Amino acid sequence: MVAGTPLLRRLIAVDAAISQFLHTLFHPFFPTALLLLLEISADFRFSFPICLALLFSPLSPPLLPFLSSLLFGLLLDLAVVGLTKAIFRRQRPHYNHSSMSAVVAVDKFSFPSGHSTRVFFVASLVSLSAVAIEAALLELKAGGGLPERWIVGGDEGRVVEIVVIGVFAWAGITASSRVFLGRHFFLDVLAGVCLGILEGFVAFRFLRFEDFLR
Repeated sequence: MVAGTPLLRRLIAVDAAISQFLHTLFHPFFPTALLLLLEISADFRFSFPICLALLFSPLSPPLLPFLSSLLFGLLLDLAVVGLTKAIFRRQRPHYNHSSMSAVVAVDKFSFPSGHSTRVFFVASLVSLSAVAIEAALLELKAGGGLPERWIVGGDEGRVVEIVVIGVFAWAGITASSRVFLGRHFFLDVLAGVCLGILEGFVAFRFLRFEDFLR
């Protein structure tokens, strides 16, 4: 990243100092295996095939609006993060864990955190789609596609609330783990969180199959 002004250079220096402090403080409390597992859970090579599999599963028809937004949003995230990394070209922390292997050239750059954008994109989209997901659960249960015992008392709304909370918890822990593992600086993650939430709104509003068939 090119530091053009004294203020920007100061901001980058403070960010680097805070990030290394957080890494040094928290990394000993989190097993590296756990941090790497969180990394895999938010990897595009993991999330995109799962999304495709769900699209071709029996769950797909009632969940199609959500799954199509998820599919197109993941592709949007990949493009936006890659372009942003190529523009800013900020190097990763020097204490980055040695297990990292870059898939494409821009992976060696740090800003923004792609894993953070991805998890908060998913979390925000799940939250925005809560009503549609609840309706899909009702439709699946009515059609016999969802066993009654899976939703105790027929409280689909409560189930969706728990799912939303769980996804946001996963997103927060995974985003934080990027600093703890040394993959990113704090501002990389913060920018990724903000970008991911914005992508969630864009995907929910504009990126569905029916939007392209009008």
